[in-house]
Amino acid sequence: MLDNSIMEIIRGKLGDRKDEYELPPPVFTYMQGEFLEYDEDNKVLTNRFPVLKEYLNPYGAMQGGVVAAAVDNTFGPLSMLVALPSVTRKLEVKYSNPITMDLDFITVRATFLERQDRWLRFKAEVRDPQGKLLARAKSLYWIVDEE
Repeated sequence: MLDNSIMEIIRGKLGDRKDEYELPPPVFTYMQGEFLEYDEDNKVLTNRFPVLKEYLNPYGAMQGGVVAAAVDNTFGPLSMLVALPSVTRKLEVKYSNPITMDLDFITVRATFLERQDRWLRFKAEVRDPQGKLLARAKSLYWIVDEE
């Protein structure tokens, strides 16, 4: 199962510090996130999240903050796959189309762009099951320590 292999890769990178972190994070589990693909050469992680009634706003679309959480739940594991533990410092999401219950799930594809000192940059696309673009995101992460 890819979920276990991604977590094992992350635990391996953490080494002796692996017990300091709850992996997978409770929020990833709560959101029913699923790792679909990890391209280690290109530093790309693809995850899937269901569209649940509990995530809807009054207009019947997935709440923007929940979409952002799905994106952050993809950037986060990718950040741990490419560098030491880091935290989100900036996250921008641009929404293109509403995410409604008829979609069943969304796919988040995150790409590592660069590292500058202790800063990590990422971009992501959120798509529906047919590949239609729903949102784009970019983020800036800060490496917590360099041990």
